[in-house]
Amino acid sequence: MTSPSPATGGLGRALRYLIRVPLLLVHVLVLLPLTLLCMVPLWSGLPWGAERLEHRAIRAWSAGLMRIFGFRLHRVGTPLPGAAMFVANHVSWVDIEVMHSQRMMGFVAKQEIRGWPVVGWLTARGETIFHQRGSTESLGGVMQAMIERLREGRAVGVFPEGGTRDGRELGPFHARIFLPAVEAQVPVQPVALRYGPHGDAQHVVAFAPRESFFANFVRLLGEPSRKTAVCFLQPILPGEAEGRRQIAELARSRIAAAMQGD
Repeated sequence: MTSPSPATGGLGRALRYLIRVPLLLVHVLVLLPLTLLCMVPLWSGLPWGAERLEHRAIRAWSAGLMRIFGFRLHRVGTPLPGAAMFVANHVSWVDIEVMHSQRMMGFVAKQEIRGWPVVGWLTARGETIFHQRGSTESLGGVMQAMIERLREGRAVGVFPEGGTRDGRELGPFHARIFLPAVEAQVPVQPVALRYGPHGDAQHVVAFAPRESFFANFVRLLGEPSRKTAVCFLQPILPGEAEGRRQIAELARSRIAAAMQGD
């Protein structure tokens, strides 16, 4: 039986913790307060290229966090500007930070995320719309909030599978979540989040059965570095598909095809 190499075995994991934990502490205790300073209303709206200062700061902080965790981000394609709905496959909390590193958008996320250390607080500051799963009243409020944001020219991001998956297959897309895009007449851009070659590491990044956020967070902090592709795919323009169900099917098929790439 072959012994694990230092890079992948217990020694490799210990070395990664030794390097990454101090970097994470600096990122949270030093760089996060600086990010918050950029979100002060007095100057948060100042332009930084084509973005607002606060949006650029959140993107930079998210990209730095992913770098510390060993995710080597590679963008494929270009995110749409202005009002758009971005839809992506979903396996872990990491997906939100990966998406935020590329394009500022207000996510729709489960209410439980609000209580997660650091990530929950930052997602709330990042214009997240929280939804209480199983509550029809909450879902109605989320839909209305999404429509309003899209009509204001802002972007929203959703995970149409309705929750995290185990990373081994792409789940069905719930058509109802696409209603705001239909009502606001904005494009939908599918995004494939691919961890490792051909998405081979999806199941590694995903929550293990009964794994808590904290356990997943700590485990991923010790994982080897891996290439992560963020693929912004061909958008679905208003009128291109007939209704939300066809949009859902088209978005899912494009993401499924992209998951097979290198």
